[in-house]
Amino acid sequence: MHYVNAKGILYGSGRYLGMNQYRGCTHGCIYCDSRSKCYQFTHAFEDIEVKKNAPELLEKALRAKRRKCMIGTGAMSDPYMHCETDIRLTRRCLEVLCRYGFGAAIQTKSDRILEDIDLLDRINQTARCVVQMTLTTYDDDLCAIIEPNVCNTRRRIEVLEELQKRKIPTVVWLTPILPFLNDTEENIRSILEECARVGVRGVMCFDMGLTLREGNREFYYAALDRYFPGLKQKYIQTYGNAYELPSPHAGTLMRLFQNLCIQYGMLYETDAVFRYLGEFPEAYEQLSIFDAGG
Repeated sequence: MHYVNAKGILYGSGRYLGMNQYRGCTHGCIYCDSRSKCYQFTHAFEDIEVKKNAPELLEKALRAKRRKCMIGTGAMSDPYMHCETDIRLTRRCLEVLCRYGFGAAIQTKSDRILEDIDLLDRINQTARCVVQMTLTTYDDDLCAIIEPNVCNTRRRIEVLEELQKRKIPTVVWLTPILPFLNDTEENIRSILEECARVGVRGVMCFDMGLTLREGNREFYYAALDRYFPGLKQKYIQTYGNAYELPSPHAGTLMRLFQNLCIQYGMLYETDAVFRYLGEFPEAYEQLSIFDAGG
């Protein structure tokens, strides 16, 4: 872990902005796209870069904005990695969002988010908060292999239940679905039934498959060699050096996914889920126009 002073913290444009207060991750997920060389890491991926001035940069940026909006975090690096328990950088950024009346859309795999449930509740009452939880496999034994350094699926579902008790809306990212590992009807059905049970509003699933590019491909294949001998060769024979690796059962699984989401009343079209994540309460948006500090 090392500390840096960042030059900026918010990215994007329009009604939904993003931030990454950390760079790198310690969760060890074997499929992580953020390891790809295109992101130009100059340090080891597990050597977390901590943007120590993130809260100050965020406050400066929000103070200059006339219109409130949703601020997302977690797209590149999980905001609730192990170091967050001690550093509390994510919490400090959320405190800034709360103070200035902005919304939060947080993506994570970790139950550490419950350490901030009081703050998430406050943001949701004064503006809007949406928590996005990644679920990939219902099999916790498989989860321990493909996502080794973070809480298992069962625990993540418990987190979704706790958020539901506070009426904090949730979205699940059903991705990636790994060919020949978790690309089964039983897996998809089990996850979606739990999502429905705990009141998830929408499920994000781009396709039933995986993407691999230089950097994360090598890491993924090394993990396959370690835990699933012979599977790497099957991948190479099936997909060659492709970027997109759809499951052989992608069509069947996507139909199952869509049908179950319709049955349970959950959003499932990617555009609809993204719109839901970006929605900001109109009443607060109108008030901010007349707020000199907004």
